[in-house]
Amino acid sequence: MSASLATVAYIGATILFILSLGGLSNQETARRGNLYGMIGMSLAVLATVFGPQVTAEGIPMIVGAMLVGAIIGLYAARKVQMTQMPELVALMHSMVGMAAALVGYATYVDPEASKNLDGAAHAIHAGEIYIGIFIGAVTFSGSVAAFGKLSGRIGGRPLLLPARHWLNLLGLIAVIYFGREFMNAHTVQDGIQPLFIMTAIALLFGIHMVMAIGGADMPVVVSMLNSYSGWAAAATGFMLSNDLLIVIGALVGSSGAILSYIMCNAMNRSFISVIAGGFGTTAAPPKPTGEAAEPVGEVNPILAAETAELLRDAKNVIVVPGYGMAVAQAQHTVFEITKHLLGKGVNVRFGIHPVAGRMPGHMNVLLAEAKVPYDIVFEMDELNDDFPDTDVAIVIGANDIVNPAAQDDPTSPIAGMPVLEVWKARTSIVMKRSMASGYAGVDNPLFYKENNRMLFGDAKKMLDEVLMSLKS
Repeated sequence: MSASLATVAYIGATILFILSLGGLSNQETARRGNLYGMIGMSLAVLATVFGPQVTAEGIPMIVGAMLVGAIIGLYAARKVQMTQMPELVALMHSMVGMAAALVGYATYVDPEASKNLDGAAHAIHAGEIYIGIFIGAVTFSGSVAAFGKLSGRIGGRPLLLPARHWLNLLGLIAVIYFGREFMNAHTVQDGIQPLFIMTAIALLFGIHMVMAIGGADMPVVVSMLNSYSGWAAAATGFMLSNDLLIVIGALVGSSGAILSYIMCNAMNRSFISVIAGGFGTTAAPPKPTGEAAEPVGEVNPILAAETAELLRDAKNVIVVPGYGMAVAQAQHTVFEITKHLLGKGVNVRFGIHPVAGRMPGHMNVLLAEAKVPYDIVFEMDELNDDFPDTDVAIVIGANDIVNPAAQDDPTSPIAGMPVLEVWKARTSIVMKRSMASGYAGVDNPLFYKENNRMLFGDAKKMLDEVLMSLKS
């Protein structure tokens, strides 16, 4: 393939990637957006493999590597459960970071990569390598730490080292110092040592950054790492002089940054505060003792049959899904209940909080998998004013996103965070296995409100009983 034809293919792939992002912005067009992305990536890979930069001798190795990757990808797509998607996404981000770092090292030690560069051009090329390896190493180690937290291998509570901000500042100063040493190196042997030291610092920084972030901020972390992986890809594009990688990386990096900003707004938090320490890292006020320590009100349990009776008599119902629904794989039963109620003339809608689940859009994906109609799925801001006119609000495995302490308790760690105001419905029903607090580790006064009922047990089992009672 000639250079001009490869360039045309790259332009076509770029257009397809932009159309893909546009399609993914809406539920109705998401499938088409995915198709555009797959076609664009196929076109980009073919144009690269058969382009002028790859020799005939290298094609068998590339094809072999692609086959191995394809087998792993197909296996993961078939075996990974929806509840495991967040940690799988984090693991994929780590692969992008590792690839960027390895490409940086390969480019640096390759004499052909810089043989025609001198002066300012050589300095710019060295800077691209240094920055690319730094971003890649941070993305890799941070994503591995995020994978550990999301998969439960590492606890969700933030790890707060003494003087952690000073440690980060010291690491940044060291990176800048060794960057100067690297830029002034006259040979590969002279530059490889500062490059190794910087990489070690970057790996430690990525781990420390994510470990210091609390569990409730993990959806933002996934989005943030998505952005980092994009910038790592862009840095790789600069190192390889590949325009398509630069464009794709910039698209992914900027869209991930925008999504992180939107999610931070949804949590009433600044992006800097998430990076600096994460959710719940400030000292909580001492809990009251004696009678004041007891929650106001009593827990009112409810049975599945009673839940079905309330739903049968309701005219307006809002369902709020959470991570518990994903764990129980109850989304299909939820849809069966929804179909039954819609058939009886009940107005059923779903309310989605931007940070419900463990990654951006987690609940939307689950509902789409169960074929819940898009037109009854709404964002938090579209439904919050409707709760006072709602007969039943049923919360399935969610906790922090329906916590009234965000509005009522200025001392709460989640104070000011926008939440779904389910307690304003005539009756709210919360489905949980136990009275345990949510991922943020914050108690929920909703459980003790007079108009709230607690349906304890596995969400799938309880909803199956509700469905049977509705149909009987």
